[in-house]
Amino acid sequence: MARFGGLLATDLRDVTRDPEALDSTGWWAVVADFEGDLVCARFGDVRPAPVPAAAPGRWRGPAPEDWTSSLDHAAYTAGVRRIREHIAAGEVYQANLCRVLSAPLPGAGEHARSDIDALTALLARGNPAPYAGTVRLPAHGVEVATASPELYLRRTGRTVESGPIKGTGRTAEDLLEKDHAENVMIVDLVRNDLGRVCATGTVTVPELCAVEPHPGLVHLVSTVRGTLAEDEGWAGLFAATFPPGSVTGAPKPSAMEIIRSLETTPRGPYCGGIGWVDADRGTGELAVGIRTFWIDRTTTPATLRFGTGAGITWGSDPEREWAETELKAGRLLAIASGTHQSLGGTKR
Repeated sequence: MARFGGLLATDLRDVTRDPEALDSTGWWAVVADFEGDLVCARFGDVRPAPVPAAAPGRWRGPAPEDWTSSLDHAAYTAGVRRIREHIAAGEVYQANLCRVLSAPLPGAGEHARSDIDALTALLARGNPAPYAGTVRLPAHGVEVATASPELYLRRTGRTVESGPIKGTGRTAEDLLEKDHAENVMIVDLVRNDLGRVCATGTVTVPELCAVEPHPGLVHLVSTVRGTLAEDEGWAGLFAATFPPGSVTGAPKPSAMEIIRSLETTPRGPYCGGIGWVDADRGTGELAVGIRTFWIDRTTTPATLRFGTGAGITWGSDPEREWAETELKAGRLLAIASGTHQSLGGTKR
């Protein structure tokens, strides 16, 4: 099943890794891993259905003290310092440094207690988000719940739009000049990416560095829009824009090399693309896979994972960047663990 934008999709018909399918027929749920693995699932029954109220017993999350991080405090702050060295050497302007948090799910084998759709219900109550959704395809290794605030790609006919987020604070007063500079750099990157598949002269920036409130924090959000060239479709859009610029860096090739050298575990659905495409209507909406949980059942017991990160520039302070990753994670880990309060950190 899949759940996005007030719609519930059931009756699975096809699963493919070919993005060309998204320009065929039917309603598709889409999960693209940061590393490039794409799963597109076509459903036969798509109907309006609100996210159900959280039901006792359907979700049993990890213990708060069981969360561990792929990069601890020392490794993460060292990574920030290393990225600043790359910037000083002129190799990159910005790079996004992320870490993956993991915790074992209790009750191994009790699927009813680790239903990813039940976690979605908790997130809808505790951390509502504009691009929230669920994709549950356990036979295909996909169990994802996202509370993403960030638009990766929206398509309406030939019009395409992206809403990159860069700049995070508890309040608008916390936002620094560095945050604005970070946002503008990524807007330039997204303009360039969309320009590769949009008609010449159609890429515009209707909104730059708007302050947008979300539960527990604020973001700077911009809008980039263009008209897709006549010979381009979803495959071309993915090829030109993936992974999303806001979670890689600028220039993107250099940032990706740095990410591979510093991060110790794959990001998976985190920082990828998650959403839906209605091929019959020529519409679709994919979120950047931030504020996203996924279940990994290749481990025993099964593991719940969640990613958090920050964009690093020359003006970055390592301790402040670590604190930003904690701010982004704290509320959501608390919801998943059932504590409904800031966890105050993860196990080192």
